[in-house]
Amino acid sequence: MSASHGTAASPFKQPRAVWAVAFACVISFMGIGLVDPILPALAENLHASPSQVSLLFSSYLIVTAVAMLFVGWFSSRFGAKRTLVIGLAVIVVFAALAGTSGSINGIVGFRAGWGLGNALFIATSLAVIVASASGGFGGAIILYETALGLGIAVGPLLGGELGAISWRGPFFGVAVLMAIALVATLAFVPALPRPERRSSPLDPLKALRHRGLLTMGIMALLYNWGFFTMLGYAPYPMELNAHQLGLVFTGWGLLVAAFSVFFAPRLQARYGTAPVLYANLLGLGIVLAVIAAGVGTPAVVIVAVILSGAFIGINNTLTTQAVMLVSPVERPVASSAYGFLRFIGGGLAPYVAGKLADATDLSVPFYLGAATFLLAIPVLASGHRLLRAAETDTGEGEPLTPVLTPVGAAPRGGTRPVIVAVGAHDGAAATVDTAARFAQDTGSPLEIVHVQQTAVVEEQAVDTETADQARAAVTAHLDRLAALDIPVTGQILSSVGDHAAAGRVLARHAAEVGARAIAVGRSPRGPLAQFADGSLTTALTHAADCTVVLVDPEHTPRPLTSATLSELRTEAH
Repeated sequence: MSASHGTAASPFKQPRAVWAVAFACVISFMGIGLVDPILPALAENLHASPSQVSLLFSSYLIVTAVAMLFVGWFSSRFGAKRTLVIGLAVIVVFAALAGTSGSINGIVGFRAGWGLGNALFIATSLAVIVASASGGFGGAIILYETALGLGIAVGPLLGGELGAISWRGPFFGVAVLMAIALVATLAFVPALPRPERRSSPLDPLKALRHRGLLTMGIMALLYNWGFFTMLGYAPYPMELNAHQLGLVFTGWGLLVAAFSVFFAPRLQARYGTAPVLYANLLGLGIVLAVIAAGVGTPAVVIVAVILSGAFIGINNTLTTQAVMLVSPVERPVASSAYGFLRFIGGGLAPYVAGKLADATDLSVPFYLGAATFLLAIPVLASGHRLLRAAETDTGEGEPLTPVLTPVGAAPRGGTRPVIVAVGAHDGAAATVDTAARFAQDTGSPLEIVHVQQTAVVEEQAVDTETADQARAAVTAHLDRLAALDIPVTGQILSSVGDHAAAGRVLARHAAEVGARAIAVGRSPRGPLAQFADGSLTTALTHAADCTVVLVDPEHTPRPLTSATLSELRTEAH
């Protein structure tokens, strides 16, 4: 949450290992969008029907779904780097083979192998970036979000340009770029420690016995059914060439990336996860119904597909957060179980859509996709209480997130403390020490709250540090200040994705202990992220009864209010 000298460290000053994996992430995120512009060309050149071409998605996603059950087991035994390298190598081989194929059946089969590599890669890429990053996880997440945006936006554009030359171009393009990423990963990514506990392939299936995880997983299955129906069949009624399709899906990808990274957290902070998902699924249902009704008018389909990117970006992020909020199992197990269900939905949808289109007309698959979006709403509603309880920590059952855990000696009563909130990054010690001086000036003890986050980016979630690492960080702060005879206590605040929820919990805790003030440092993610709506700092400032101050080793503490937050956002532009 802070930088040591009042300015945020650049998230792009990272080890070569991080850059190697980030580059691979860009290419991976290009994957689906890269193929969309060439679907009509594949059908024409290989004398295949749209339903046959749709199997490109089905084989890829169904294999990815089944592989998600095993990737946690594989990674826990062979390590994250080896899993990442094998995944990249498999993608390189099967993407190249798809480019050399002369039949639609051959490409469908090679896409299945590509799906296996994709599962191995996506299950470990974010974790490897976070583990390899310098200066804490904040910069790593920014880099991952940047890779997400570039990949989703550039993938269709590159696919359209290469596809205009030959339908084989996108396949060979992926193979070459992933081969470069593979070499860089082998050269620069160090071996990473394996998890202490080895998982079982059955763990994700067992996890689905938990009602909350199963409910959110079924909702994701229905959502992905509609999503991949649109992705697999929308190019045909547009009646565009590969280059033009690339431009359309680039516009779509830009909205997906922007709404996933920037708008979803703000909407979630203002309205809550479930209400935003209800509205979003309804919006997607309407969009797909419009495509179905206007399937004979290319302009209608083009505009609707581009606009759908906003809804899809929001849904991808918040669905993943909902899963992590209600899941009582370990994050990797929850991710695998959720991935299995959502990829199954995505894989079955193009196959069924093809059969329906062949038997009826092209509008019917889109109407079915709209129905699955709408059906996801009552499924989500059946788990509303669990999700709401997890978000608000109402005390119904086990509190899932955010949670405060004491570290070290219990605080002494009678004196109002100053609370300082810090994260895991290089500037944390400087922030704590500055807050300690502020507490001494006011005659108050200091309480350190270390924010341990599960980062959620689009459809990926990863713990940014282990419980032992968070406890060690707090203990180091406590020992350092205790040696200076500064009265200090510690807490760990565990949070999943929703930074605003963590800010509100911290504000409530401050009120309960009668805190004199709450101190925060400058975020390594930069002022735009720190002071935006939906951030921990903004939610904390709005919810706290006491004074919230921005501390900086080189400047006087600055009280935070709605007005100063606005000023800080303006200064950042």
